[in-house]
Amino acid sequence: MIQRIQSIFLLLSSGTFFSQFGLPFATSESPGGNYLSDSVYNIQDHTALLVLAILGGAVAAGAIFLFKNRALQMRLSYLVVVLCVILPAAAAMLFLQAGNSLEGSTGINDGFGLYMPILGIVFAILAIRFIRKDDNLVRSMDRLR
Repeated sequence: MIQRIQSIFLLLSSGTFFSQFGLPFATSESPGGNYLSDSVYNIQDHTALLVLAILGGAVAAGAIFLFKNRALQMRLSYLVVVLCVILPAAAAMLFLQAGNSLEGSTGINDGFGLYMPILGIVFAILAIRFIRKDDNLVRSMDRLR
């Protein structure tokens, strides 16, 4: 149900994906390059990153309402963990693939958006743990009948 703890963790995991729209991956002091043309590298700079963030947030939010089908809810939570790993890896790969066209004196500072998927992984794993615990409780109650 909605009031179960795994729903809270899935909601928090979904929130980490959607928070990517407001938090940058990296910033620089001066503009340059493809992704840092506005001195900020964020989720809106590439379509693949945008799709991964929306998909991850939607899957985590949709899994909340699958409380009657705990097996599917757990599989979707595993998918959320995979998407939490793919998102920063894709962001780093796209950034490195574009090349660093900034001058040597300009430094690139990492943003808080780079670390949000780590929180998403933690919340999704906690949700999986509590879904499994809930499933074991229901199965043990079925044995007593």
